[in-house]
Amino acid sequence: MELIKRILQKNKTTLRNMLAFFMVFAGVLHFATPEPFIKIVPGFLPYPAALVYISGVFEILLGFGLVFQATRWISAWGLVALFIAVYPANLNMAFNHIKLAGIPDSWWLHGIRLPFQFVLIAWAAWCAKPAIVSPKTL
Repeated sequence: MELIKRILQKNKTTLRNMLAFFMVFAGVLHFATPEPFIKIVPGFLPYPAALVYISGVFEILLGFGLVFQATRWISAWGLVALFIAVYPANLNMAFNHIKLAGIPDSWWLHGIRLPFQFVLIAWAAWCAKPAIVSPKTL
């Protein structure tokens, strides 16, 4: 376990930038191909298209915010909140068997996808913590 912690700490900048890239890319997809995202918005939420575009804007802004020291903490915690906020859409897709082009509607996929949201939450929260640079971590 200690070895994993050291590896993660040593590669924190790379892992943080990976999450930033993924978030910006996902945010851009909300504008390039909004239909799949709109389709999985739960029916009890109003204005699905607006919610997709708003979440796309936040994904882009918070992703870029992870890159800069001055905005990293707020961006990371903003991503935690965003990942929690969009979880109902993931549940809606899984439980209502919403089919999206190119994505299999199978329980094994949802069985991986749904818990992975908690990995993303933990990843974003970890990015909020400052990197610890010491001889032990290198």
